[in-house]
Amino acid sequence: MNPAFDTYIQSLARRDVNVIGAGVSNSPLIRMLCSEGAHVTLRDRNPALPREEWDQLGVRLLLGENYLDRVGGDVVFRTPGMRPDHPALEMARASGSRVTSEMAEFFALCPCPIVGVTGSDGKTTTTSLIVDMLADGGRTVHLGGNIGTPLLTRAGEMSSMDVCAVELSSFQLMDMTRSPHVAVITNLSPNHLDWHRGIDEYTAAKRRLLDFQGANDFAVLNGDNPATSDLCGRGRTKYFGMHTVEHGIIDGLLPISDIRIPGWYNVENVMAAMTAVRGTVSDEAILEAVRNFVGVEHRNQWVAEVDGVHYYNNSIGSSPARTVATLHAHVGKVLLIAGGRDKKVPFDEMAKQLPEHVKLLLLIGEAANQIEIEARKVPNCPPIVQCEGLVEAVAQAHNLAVPGDTVLLSPACTAYDQYLNFEERGRHFVELVGALHRSVGGN
Repeated sequence: MNPAFDTYIQSLARRDVNVIGAGVSNSPLIRMLCSEGAHVTLRDRNPALPREEWDQLGVRLLLGENYLDRVGGDVVFRTPGMRPDHPALEMARASGSRVTSEMAEFFALCPCPIVGVTGSDGKTTTTSLIVDMLADGGRTVHLGGNIGTPLLTRAGEMSSMDVCAVELSSFQLMDMTRSPHVAVITNLSPNHLDWHRGIDEYTAAKRRLLDFQGANDFAVLNGDNPATSDLCGRGRTKYFGMHTVEHGIIDGLLPISDIRIPGWYNVENVMAAMTAVRGTVSDEAILEAVRNFVGVEHRNQWVAEVDGVHYYNNSIGSSPARTVATLHAHVGKVLLIAGGRDKKVPFDEMAKQLPEHVKLLLLIGEAANQIEIEARKVPNCPPIVQCEGLVEAVAQAHNLAVPGDTVLLSPACTAYDQYLNFEERGRHFVELVGALHRSVGGN
């Protein structure tokens, strides 16, 4: 179905291929490479990585502290979390290796239009909405990038009539040399400054989504966000935002009251998705998708009502800006569970929002002290309780909340101090609330 992919995969037979990291995107890649006769070396920091499957496939394993020693071969696939200018990769290039990534190879081989979505917040919700709108419009849609199935392994099955919706992080974009046909940037604010060398590098990585577009491509940008309203695509550009709303109706089509997910930031996500696909599918398909969309797991997800208290899981809220946006989505003050590993993004702006939006601040993780220091600088700072971890925080919230309250997990930090990722943190929160629900016979 995709001759270019067939030629590509055949060219890797008997080649020496190094794959760095056995994560979500690279594990299916390794299986595909092995099935086509490539000689694969898997390099991973984890010395306890399960070996059985890789041994059966004939994969050479380099694990543990020295996993990046003498990276080389014909092709090197980097993991998204590894900087493209890492010294090990620079040495591999110097020795003649072609350094690439699963996503870069997919962009080169995809036979159909790609809708690419990036931004500091709202990527997953916007991408999920785009998928639903396209599917409701009768299109065959492939979802990938940060969410969904790794797409390179599926490129051989795709046709030119399909559409791909791809969520892209700044890590993936840094060394991309192709842009999607439709490029959506939801917003930009400081993020991942523990990985990027400053805000300029971070925003430049996000802007690469637009850099390789042509005259026939389409950019969708947030007109209300200062960092994106100054950008422009190389083809057609449309800005979504408040200027498209009249009498509560977006673009003359969608009443804001039809959007079921709370918060203005989710209205913006709907605007972005709608702008990206309008004209590609019918207006009826767009309306149906929005009216049926109830949100994505870990994104201000309602969990349960226990003793008259509502619990919400916003574990995806791994930056102060994201937590502030979620606080604004709730009516009244919440009991906020925050903290985790600091991303080197200041907490001062978030702290200013606490008196108006937070009844009680429950702090966990490595950044608990930093958040408390900033919070106590603000007049009328809410009461603060430091907790050993999520178990204690949920228990304290249950003891201190009264009927009508909302308990919100929105950490403003990454999960890596205590969890593998934000999904694991969110699932743990949901499990703890579920146990509360069962113990008290909640509604």
